[in-house]
Amino acid sequence: MSGFATAIRLGLCIAALFAADASAARYRLAVEPSYPAEQAEEVYKPLVEYLNRTTGHRFELVLSRNYHAYWRDLREDLPVDFAFDEAHFADYRIQHNGFVPVARIAEPTVYALLAQSHYEGQGMRSVIGLPVACVSAPSLGFALLAEMYEDNPVAQPAVRSEAVSWRDSLQMLLAGEVEGAMVPVHLAKDYPYLVELQRSAELPGQAFTAAPGVDAADVEAVREALNALHEDPALYNVLVELGATRFETALASDYAGYEKVLAGFYGYSRATRGVSPIEAASEDADAGQP
Repeated sequence: MSGFATAIRLGLCIAALFAADASAARYRLAVEPSYPAEQAEEVYKPLVEYLNRTTGHRFELVLSRNYHAYWRDLREDLPVDFAFDEAHFADYRIQHNGFVPVARIAEPTVYALLAQSHYEGQGMRSVIGLPVACVSAPSLGFALLAEMYEDNPVAQPAVRSEAVSWRDSLQMLLAGEVEGAMVPVHLAKDYPYLVELQRSAELPGQAFTAAPGVDAADVEAVREALNALHEDPALYNVLVELGATRFETALASDYAGYEKVLAGFYGYSRATRGVSPIEAASEDADAGQP
C-alpha cells in the first residue's frame, strides 16, 4: 500500500512539473549589440536566469551582430517580446511599434568624450580632424558624439567606429590608436587618468519595454522582478556592468521625444502611431514648404 501511495505522489509531482512547464511562456529578449555576441551571452546570462527564476517564464536573448543590423531589425519590427534599449531605441519601439515601458535603470545615461591626459583643459575642439573611437551608428554614443559637433558639419573628428564594445573604444584610446573615445560615463570612472573633453546631456536610463502582444500579467511580473533585482546579491555584478544601482518603473513620458535622435540616420521615418493619414500628409506638406 505504501508503495502504491509513493507511486501516486511521484506521479502527481511529475504532473505538476509538466503543468508548470506548460504554463511557462517563452519570451525573446532583444539587447543592443554593445558587446560581441559571446560576451553578451556571458554578461546577460545571470539576468536571464534571474528572470526565468522569478517570473516562471523562459527568456532567450536575441542578439544582433552590430548596430546596423539591430537598427534594421528594429525598423522592420522583427518579432521580439521584450527589449532592453537606450532611450532613443526605447522611444522608437514605443512610438513606432507599440511597445510599452516596463522598467528602467534608475541612473540617467550620460556619455563622455575622453582623451589622454595631455589634452587636459583643451576641450572637444582639440580633436577635430583627429581619430576618435566610438561604437558604430546608430548607437546612442555615436548619435550624441555627432550632436556635439552639429554646429559645424565640416569641423568634425574622424570617427573610428570599428569598436565592438564601449570598453573596446577605451582600449583603442589607451593603445594610442585614436586621440579620443566616446563612452558611457560610468566606464570613464574606471580610468581617472583620462581627461573629459565634453559630456553629453543626461538622458533617461536604459529601459526594458514589452511588445504589445505580451500578456499584461507577464509584463507586470517582469516589472516586479526587475524592480527587486538589486535585492539579489548574485546580480550585483550585472548592475555594476550596466552602471546601475537598481531598476525602477519606466513611463512612456520618460522617453517621449528621444526617438528623434535617430532622425539623422538611414531608414528613419517619422512616427505616425496615433496620427491619422490625413494629419500625417498635412504635416509632411507643411514640412516641405519654405
